[in-house]
Amino acid sequence: MTPDGFDGKVAIVTGGASGIGAACAKLLAARGARVAALDVKGGEDDGQRVRFVSVDVADATQVTRAIDDVQARWGRIDILVASAGIQRYGTATTTTDDEWTRVLDVNLTGAWYAARACLRHMTRGSAIVNVSSVQGLATQRNVCAYTVSKHGLIGLTRSLAVDYAAAGIRANAVCPGSVDTPMLRWTASLDPEPSSVLQACRDMHPLGRIAEPDEIAEVICFLAHERASFVTGGVYTVDGGLLSLLGGAPRTEA
Repeated sequence: MTPDGFDGKVAIVTGGASGIGAACAKLLAARGARVAALDVKGGEDDGQRVRFVSVDVADATQVTRAIDDVQARWGRIDILVASAGIQRYGTATTTTDDEWTRVLDVNLTGAWYAARACLRHMTRGSAIVNVSSVQGLATQRNVCAYTVSKHGLIGLTRSLAVDYAAAGIRANAVCPGSVDTPMLRWTASLDPEPSSVLQACRDMHPLGRIAEPDEIAEVICFLAHERASFVTGGVYTVDGGLLSLLGGAPRTEA
């Protein structure tokens, strides 16, 4: 196996049809893993190492069946990347019951379903990486359900890390800032001037730009690799410096 390779490994990637999940599936496969990409949208197999499975991660039966099928087909599960996620807007009083339930079901409960199903097949040296968000560590206005789900993912990650450390299974979380994904583009499209929203996203990061999905996938693949063998329970910002910047403007006059 090459230093960064995943030869012989089997990975599950939820939300694997687009955005960060798709970038992870592609990178893991390029480095030698066989990848099952679970996504409600389905997808087209690459004919070699990536197999798409149409799954709603909010449905425990679908998730368990799909992961058990991967185990039966490929004989092992070494890596889980839980990247499935959706965004909805609203405060504690304006978020509807249906919106709250769907966001929590997909973003948080779905990650738990996937972890629970994979852990039954994982052995020492396996790894879980949950894709949280900078909004798992802070928040913006009007994103109550999303923020709660992403904070919850960090709690799930730490719980998995502690509970399965003795079994040699690691769990970590990444917290991306703004990433050029279909979800970000959809968010921008809600504004009368989408380009201004994207520019604002660029401007609020000290690096002055939005991340590419491949950049997030690189960090995720490091955490999934045996080179990160002493890394567990960690929460890693991949945010262009966003959370390092204090909001507001300091007084400049004496």
